[in-house]
Amino acid sequence: MLTNERWIAAVFIVAIAVLIPRTVEGMDRSNGDVIVEWNQLLQSNITGLPVGQPRSYAMLQIAMADAVVAIEGHYQPFHAKVWAPSDASAEAAAAQAGHDVLVSLFPAAQAAADAALANRLAQIPPERAIPGVQVGKRAAAAILAWRANDGYDSADPNPAPLDLAPGTLPGIWRQTATGRYQFSEIINVLPFGLLTSTQFLPHPFPQLESTEYADAFNEVKSVGRIDSTVRTPEQGRFAQLFAGNGPAYKNVTNVFRVWSNVARDVSRSNSLSLVDTARLFAMMWAAMHDSILTSHSSKAVYRLWRPETAIAHADIDNNPATDAEPGWAPLIPTPPYPAYSSDMTCITTGASRMVAHVLGSDAQSFTVTWYAATGGVVDTQPYTSLSALATDEANSRVWGGIHYRFDLEGSHASCTQVADYLFDNYMEPRRDD
Repeated sequence: MLTNERWIAAVFIVAIAVLIPRTVEGMDRSNGDVIVEWNQLLQSNITGLPVGQPRSYAMLQIAMADAVVAIEGHYQPFHAKVWAPSDASAEAAAAQAGHDVLVSLFPAAQAAADAALANRLAQIPPERAIPGVQVGKRAAAAILAWRANDGYDSADPNPAPLDLAPGTLPGIWRQTATGRYQFSEIINVLPFGLLTSTQFLPHPFPQLESTEYADAFNEVKSVGRIDSTVRTPEQGRFAQLFAGNGPAYKNVTNVFRVWSNVARDVSRSNSLSLVDTARLFAMMWAAMHDSILTSHSSKAVYRLWRPETAIAHADIDNNPATDAEPGWAPLIPTPPYPAYSSDMTCITTGASRMVAHVLGSDAQSFTVTWYAATGGVVDTQPYTSLSALATDEANSRVWGGIHYRFDLEGSHASCTQVADYLFDNYMEPRRDD
């Protein structure tokens, strides 16, 4: 008969014996480098129009996160509940999931993905790598099946249907120099976390006859024009940097790569574990995807004309405080879809809000680096908060002449709700851990 003390000691020894494999495994994979590695691989291989790119990032990061939490626990999976043996390597599972999603989405990346996977698995004992690989395969297959018919095939891009064709009435979107309406059917795309793409649709924009509309109109007309005398050099720099436009900034790192690299840097500076890094990237990309889905769906609902055409046709807007100026041109090219609300603002609001939620604080020190297509550093900018970067990115659209101030405000309000909803309902901490 065991005494109470001996019984407690025996239970303790058994518990330690059970936990040793996971503890040793955790020492081998104490950080989220594997998550960052596959994010960077996707950055190097992603193609397609920018509006559709968050889907690819979200699929890859969610598959990796679901593979990791299947083994490590701590959080509920985002989507796929995958069975995993206790001796499986979470690192191997993450790598395999990232590999399978990347290759499925971008077959041209096969060789690079195969090499990265082989290198990663070679560093993990086979008895843990092999079951981990199976977990990763199951997680990736679940995400690929989930998104196989999510509506992107008909939305990327397509000629605008008749009900979204350019209008002639005051305030209605008219085609600009950049061409036909792109992604006009994105309103029908399946969100990653929201119930519908219009769940947090922004409130209506100001009436054309209003003072608020005139104020926003005159601000962008003055500061956003290509030959503005009131825009500061710093404002012009940000407008072109975030748009990847102009002689000095053509095709530099876009907003999606910026936020991928921010997530990389803050996950490392906060010493996040593998599972926490996986969660950070998955939640950030789900928020960014559903944010741009929200703002771009708003464009299809409201169909507001862009400053470029509003300023040219202000003589028909019935507002005495706005003056027409035919030939007015913005600093950066106008995207080929309506104004309200702002995609950039929604993306960056969703990203900054979600990363702050996951880390527990908006106050984060990091430096954004913009790279040329050839890989050289073009510019850098230090930040001490996530929201400060989001604010600069949002303002850049007014400074660049392609958005009104109220476009930014509508997006900020709606995509704050997007991030909050996702954080409250996905990848919550497990109660049994």
